[in-house]
Amino acid sequence: MGFEVVCMAIKKGDRVKIEYVGKLDDGTVFDSSKMHSKPLEFEVGVGKIIPGLDKAILGMEINEEKEITIQPEEAYGARDPQLIKKLPRDKVSIKGEIKEGMLLMLGLPSGQQIPASIVKVTPNDITIDLNHPLAGKTLHFKIKVLEVN
Repeated sequence: MGFEVVCMAIKKGDRVKIEYVGKLDDGTVFDSSKMHSKPLEFEVGVGKIIPGLDKAILGMEINEEKEITIQPEEAYGARDPQLIKKLPRDKVSIKGEIKEGMLLMLGLPSGQQIPASIVKVTPNDITIDLNHPLAGKTLHFKIKVLEVN
């Protein structure tokens, strides 16, 4: 009695679990599934992850490994100079010392929080950058499909 092994290519709507390592051009690891102590699980093709990674998963199969490069347009977008804002220092309530390079979480009226980094501090103003920290960066991923449901 024999068994036939059927491999199914991943398609939109499938739920997958993947292991991954994400690196920048200089080799710096910016994220990995090991940093989170578990595989990344998501539904393919519904926009829950960056578009370039979502597209790269399509057509893969269980246990398949792949290395991909994702340009900024398919990741976190290009850096937008209009997302750099100067705020009057007296309108910003931050506990403790304010330093360039600090990362803040800004609350929106909707309740959502977005990251912002402080790029300049003067006695009167604070300049913040609302671009995603990985905006404008080319990303390199090594991915392995663990499960498909």
